Amino acid sequence: MASPKPSHADDLAKEQRSISVAEFFEKNKHLLGFDSPTRGIVTTVKEAIDNALDACEEAGVLPDIYLGIFRMEGDIFKVVVEDNGPGIVPDNIPYVFGKLLYGSRFHQIRQSRGQQGIGISAAVLYAQLTSGRPALVISRCGSDRPAFRFLVQIKTETNEPEVLAKEEISWDRVHGTRIEIEFKSSLAARKRLIEYLRYTSVVNPHARLRIEIEEEAILFDRASDEPVIPPKAILPHPHGVELGELKRIAGVCKEPLETFLINSFSRVGQKTAGEIVQLSGLKPGTRADKLDAEGLSILQSAMQQAKVPPPQANLCLSPIGEALIRQGLEKEFQFDFCSARTRPAGVHHGHPFIVEAALGYGGRLEIEGNARIMRFANRVPLMYQQGACAITGCISTVNWKTYNVSQSGLPTGPVLILVHVASTNVPFTSESKDAVAAIPEIEREITLALQELGRDLKTFLSRRDKNRLSEERARAICAIIPDIAIKVAETIEKPVPDITAIEGQIMRRLVAKKWTNDGVVTVLVQNYTSHALDLTLFVITADDVSTAEPKAVFVEEMGTDRSAVWQIKLAGGGSWQLTYTGTGNGMIDIRGIDEKKKVVVDLDQS
Repeated sequence: MASPKPSHADDLAKEQRSISVAEFFEKNKHLLGFDSPTRGIVTTVKEAIDNALDACEEAGVLPDIYLGIFRMEGDIFKVVVEDNGPGIVPDNIPYVFGKLLYGSRFHQIRQSRGQQGIGISAAVLYAQLTSGRPALVISRCGSDRPAFRFLVQIKTETNEPEVLAKEEISWDRVHGTRIEIEFKSSLAARKRLIEYLRYTSVVNPHARLRIEIEEEAILFDRASDEPVIPPKAILPHPHGVELGELKRIAGVCKEPLETFLINSFSRVGQKTAGEIVQLSGLKPGTRADKLDAEGLSILQSAMQQAKVPPPQANLCLSPIGEALIRQGLEKEFQFDFCSARTRPAGVHHGHPFIVEAALGYGGRLEIEGNARIMRFANRVPLMYQQGACAITGCISTVNWKTYNVSQSGLPTGPVLILVHVASTNVPFTSESKDAVAAIPEIEREITLALQELGRDLKTFLSRRDKNRLSEERARAICAIIPDIAIKVAETIEKPVPDITAIEGQIMRRLVAKKWTNDGVVTVLVQNYTSHALDLTLFVITADDVSTAEPKAVFVEEMGTDRSAVWQIKLAGGGSWQLTYTGTGNGMIDIRGIDEKKKVVVDLDQS
């Protein structure tokens, strides 16, 4: 066999050409989170929702976002996202949706969900690859402006938008944007998709999300009417500037060094600028754009050595806040205990960050298995690569047994752990932004936040156990004393004494007792405190509560059971009694008083 003819350099040169970023991601779509049809729909929804939330917050309006997912034909799905944001000017629409690496936030140093200008245009590219269909975009910028409808796709060879259609239309929204994308996908990840939307609602309690997935309608309503104050962009910090970035900034500045440092970097005043120049040994009057490679290297080294205050995190970051985190969690989950922490701002590589965490326990959380972990970065849920995330690593390194929580690597039992990292530059492990990288400064703050919450939980569990023991003793007293009084009366052949005074002296609480005798159910409520109380009695039973005396203020049928409610006013030391015919099945509860100051005893179940 003849050996292959060697290629000449000229022949090889003819085959070489530049590669557009669109072509690169066309072949490497997994880097952006589009590695499978199942995951593709979650990533598309995530990118569109992130854009909508960012737009609304920047405009200072409370987000009202609609998401629709519909099966078109076969395995083609349509995703529709509509928001009430400020809209996009018509000239920019093709570039926002039809050009990768096009956006308004990349050059701004502030917290935002998206930064690179890849997300939504990557979804358009993915749709183009799998279905061959363009994206439909409608946008309007105000009541005095018309709405425009575009059909857009991406020229992958040049990474430029291609507008297939543009027309002015009538639209019922005063301002906002709507995008429709069709692509091959699957709803196998339906549960994870709804979980993503639920998590988004938790950390964005100011947003209302209306969801329509085929024929299922879901509403995640807002828990707060306070719009988010959008963070402001800051200048780069001297400790976070690389040599190449410094060269770019200095290359367009004709000012002397001290003025250049003051005007181009955050937290640099006259004193700090003078210190940096002195450390560098450069002449203060040297123009920044005249520095050669050696001079720039010396200046950058001096900037790293100088003592510069940390960036102003209160300007460029927008943490959720402890109260709103609890509010968002309690809107979607039911706990016996919930606590949240917002840590002081920290800095990594010149970038400010804030760690927030929350811990929920008990309620309706699953008793078996690992704790539910909710990871967020800049208010965006991280749904994949949990094991590769620094947040998960920090959770597993905390000794949860110290806080009375069982642990097998991760904590187990009815526990929910939320961790949110807000930063001007969240260090992700990849462009798909699924996991936070292991940065020591961030890991330290996460661990400290979790340890603080662990101590809160330990205090709650200790108090609960003490209260439970005290309540069990109180129940025993309520159940045993009447029997003792009866036996003693029989022994000495005297009438059964009134034990109210004895119970009151021992209890000093509100006591509700239920018992059944000869087909008559009695509920006795006794106020052994010195305060007047407004109470609500709840009875859930299969018995006929229509025979009750006094009558219930409210009765609701619940299948074979009935839920009945009575309003009770009791003076200090007073009592109230209810009777109705039945077998005494079901349960009773009293509301309107601190749980620690009441005892509910069902003698039918003793």
